[in-house]
Amino acid sequence: MRRRSFLNGVHDMGGMHGFGPIVREADEPVFHEEWEAHTLALARAMLAGLYFNLDEFRHSMERIEPSYYLRSSYYERWLEGTITLLLEKGVISQQEFQARLDELTERRG
Repeated sequence: MRRRSFLNGVHDMGGMHGFGPIVREADEPVFHEEWEAHTLALARAMLAGLYFNLDEFRHSMERIEPSYYLRSSYYERWLEGTITLLLEKGVISQQEFQARLDELTERRG
């Protein structure tokens, strides 16, 4: 039987030493901010609508630049992976994405 070798990426840190203990928030909510719920809903809608599959989604997050991955929250990674796939698959254009981002930035003012 042929052995497969795998390279550990930043996304595969389970069981690695040197990152310190996992600090758990008492009574931690599922979502800390409203945008996190929207991110989950968007990703699930795109999966259900067959715009991409679970393996593609996981791979999009595995491709996040390592230093950004490490400083990102769980739902920031979900959002990054979803946006990456929507752009790559042509579901939205870069111009549409930028226009919406600009609109949201203006609202926050």
